Amino acid sequence: MKKVLRTHWLLAILLAAGLVFRVLATVAYRPAIIYTDSVQYLNNMEDLKPDQLNPIGYDFVLRPLVDLGGLTLVVIVQHLVGLALGIAIYALARRLGVYRWLAALAAAPLLLDAYQVQIEQNIMAETTFDLLLVGILWTLLGWGKPGWKRAALAGLLLGAAFAVRTIGLALIVATVLYLVVVGSAWRHRKTWPQLVLRVGSAVACFTLVFGAYVGYFHAETGKWAISGAENQVLYGRTAVVADCAKLPLNEGTRLFCPTEPLGQRLGVDKYAHNHYGDPNWPGPLPPGTTKQQLAEEFSALVIRHQPFDVAWAAFKDFLKGFAPTRTTSPDDVPLDRWQFQLSYPNLSDPNTAKAAEKWGGSAPHVNHEPAVILRAYQLNGGYTSGLALGFAVLIALAAVAGLGRAKKSGLRSAALLPVAAGLILLLGSAAFEFSWRYQLPGLVLFPLAGAIGLRALLGADQGRPAMADYPDPVDSEALDDFRERHGEPAFAPLVVVIAAYNEAGGIGSVLANMPKTCAGLPVDVLVVVDGAEDDTAEIAAAQGAFVCVAPRNRGQGAALRLGYHLAAQGGAEYVATTDADAQYDNSELDVLLKPILDGQADFVTGSRRLGAEDADSRLRWVGVRVFATLASILTRRKLTDTSFGFRAMRAGLACAVTLREPQYQSSELLLGVLASGARVVELPMTMRRRGDGSSKKGPGLVYGANYARVMTTTWWREYVARRVPRAGQVWRTRTGRTARTSG
Repeated sequence: MKKVLRTHWLLAILLAAGLVFRVLATVAYRPAIIYTDSVQYLNNMEDLKPDQLNPIGYDFVLRPLVDLGGLTLVVIVQHLVGLALGIAIYALARRLGVYRWLAALAAAPLLLDAYQVQIEQNIMAETTFDLLLVGILWTLLGWGKPGWKRAALAGLLLGAAFAVRTIGLALIVATVLYLVVVGSAWRHRKTWPQLVLRVGSAVACFTLVFGAYVGYFHAETGKWAISGAENQVLYGRTAVVADCAKLPLNEGTRLFCPTEPLGQRLGVDKYAHNHYGDPNWPGPLPPGTTKQQLAEEFSALVIRHQPFDVAWAAFKDFLKGFAPTRTTSPDDVPLDRWQFQLSYPNLSDPNTAKAAEKWGGSAPHVNHEPAVILRAYQLNGGYTSGLALGFAVLIALAAVAGLGRAKKSGLRSAALLPVAAGLILLLGSAAFEFSWRYQLPGLVLFPLAGAIGLRALLGADQGRPAMADYPDPVDSEALDDFRERHGEPAFAPLVVVIAAYNEAGGIGSVLANMPKTCAGLPVDVLVVVDGAEDDTAEIAAAQGAFVCVAPRNRGQGAALRLGYHLAAQGGAEYVATTDADAQYDNSELDVLLKPILDGQADFVTGSRRLGAEDADSRLRWVGVRVFATLASILTRRKLTDTSFGFRAMRAGLACAVTLREPQYQSSELLLGVLASGARVVELPMTMRRRGDGSSKKGPGLVYGANYARVMTTTWWREYVARRVPRAGQVWRTRTGRTARTSG
C-alpha cells in the first residue's frame, strides 16, 4: 500500500481532498439536495412512466438505493461513484501512456470541482450519466483497438446513457466516428469488412436499447416518442431570436411571438418554462389547435427562415462554457441553482419538503458550518476554469490533426473520442438551452482528451524510475571500477565532479582548461562516465582526471550523486560541479568557492540571469524564468536560476541531501539543500552555448514537464511530507557549525 501511495501520491492527495469535500456536502445538506427534477424522478420510481419530462433510466438506479437507505444512501453512493470516476480517468490515462502527473491533472476536475460535488449531492441523473460515459471510454480505449464485441458493449452503454439523459443520443455520432478512424481500417479496402462489423455491432446494440425504449413508450402511451417533453425548450430557443415581422405567421403562431422587442428578449429559460409553463399562456387559442402544436409550428418557422440566427445564438451559448470564471448571463438558467447555499434551496416548492420527509426520513435542513466551507470554496475558485477546458480541447484537436509527434504516437484516435464526445454533447445541449449543469460532462471528457493529446504531442515520457538509496548495485560496480583504476579514493580538499555521457568530443578541452588550484587549494577532477559508448573515459584519464565508469547509462543525476559520495569518501571537503560540454567558464571557480571558504555560504550556484547567457533556445530562456518563479513560490525565497550546472558546496552537504532523480536533478538538489537549512548564495556567472555534441535533455516541452514534476515532488517531500529531519545525518561547516538536514 505504501508503495502504491508513493507511486501515485498526487492522485492520492486529490482523492483525499475530494473525499473531504464530499463528506462535507453529505453532512451539510440533509437528507440530500432536492431540485424540481428530483421530485419528478422520485415520483416516477414505481410507475416508470416514459412520458415524463425526464427519461426513466435514472429511476432504475434510484429506486433500489432509496429502498435500502433513503436519499442519504443515494448521495453517498453518488459521491463514491464520483471518487471512483476520478480513479478510472487516471487509470485510463495511465493505460494510454499519459505521464502520472498529467493523468492526475486529468482526474482533478472530477475530484475537486465544487459544481461536480454539488450535483452529486443532488438527486439528479448526472452522476449516473458520467458513470456511463466513463464506461464507454474504458470499453473503447482501455484495451487497444476494439473489435466487434467491445463495440457492441459500447453500443449497449450508449443506449443506457440515452435512457438516463436524452442528450446521450448524440454520443452515437462520436462513437461511430471513432470506430471508423481507429486503426486506419477505412484506408484499406481489405479491412473494410472488419470496420463494417464493429461499427454495425455498435449501432445495432444501441438501436436495440433505443428501440426497446421507444417500444415501451408506445406500449404505455400509444405514441411513438422518446420523451414527454413538449419541445418547450426548442420554443424558448427560437423565441429569443424570432424576427416576427419577417415571419409568415398565422393567427395561432402569432400568439407565440414574444412581446419584447428583438434585442431585448428574455432568455431561453424564461420563455421555455415561465411562459410556456404558465397554463394561462398565451391565452385563448384558435379552435382545433393546441399549445404544443402551435409552439412546434412557430419553432419550425423560425428555424426555416432564420437558421443562421438560431445557430449563432446556440453557438454563443456553447462558447459560454469556456469562460474563465463561472458567471451567469441575466437570461440564462441561474447559476446559483448549482451552487452550495447557506439555506436549504427550493423550499418555496412544497414538494421539496414532502419528498425529503417521504424518501429521506427527515425535514430538509442545512448544517451551517460545512455549508459555509463549501460555499466559500466554490465561490473562490473551487471549480475548473473554462479556459483550462478550452485549452484541453485545443490540445486534443491538435493531436487529432497529427501535429508534432502526434502523427506517429498511435493516440490520435484515442484523443478524438473524448474530445468529439464532449463537443457534441455540449453543442447539443447548447442548441436548446445553456445551463452550467449541462457543462458538467466536460469535466469527464475534456481533461482526459487534453491529457491524451498532450502525451501524443510530446511523445513518450523520458523520465526514469527513481533511484534506490546510495549505493545501489550500479554504484557498487562503478566503485569497484574506480578502485581497479586508482585504488582507494584519496582526493584533494576540492574535487570538481563532471558527469559525462558520450562526451569524447568536448571533455578534453574542458579538462585542459581546468584550474589546478583554487583559492590556494589543490583541485582534483573526478569524471563519472555514465555508461558511455565512446572513449570519454580514456580521454579523461589521459588528461589526468580521476575516472569512475558506471556500467550503464542512468542519467546525470545518478552520475553526480555517485561523484558526491565518492569525493566525500576520498576526503574532499568541497565539491564543485561543471558540465563536460564547455558551457561554463571554469576560470570562475575561485569566485564560486569564495563565499563557502569565507564562511558565508554552504552552497553556491551560478546564475545566468544575474550574469551572462548566450541562449540558443527561446523555449529554454522562458523555462529558466518560469521554473525560477515556481521555485521561489515553493521555497519562499527569491531564486533566479534553478538549473545552472556550475555550483559548489560542502561535500558533506552534497551527501546528506536526498537525491532520487537520475535526470532533471538540478531542482531536486537545490530544493533539498534549501530545505536542510543550508545557506545558499547565487552569483552572476557565464553560460555559453554547448561546445560539442548534442543535448541529452530531450524535447523541450517534455523536459520542461518532467522538470516541473521533479520540482513539485521534491517540494512535497522536503517541505510538506517530511516535517522532522531524519536523525543521524549531519554535515559540518568549516567553522564547526552543525546543521541537520532533511536527508
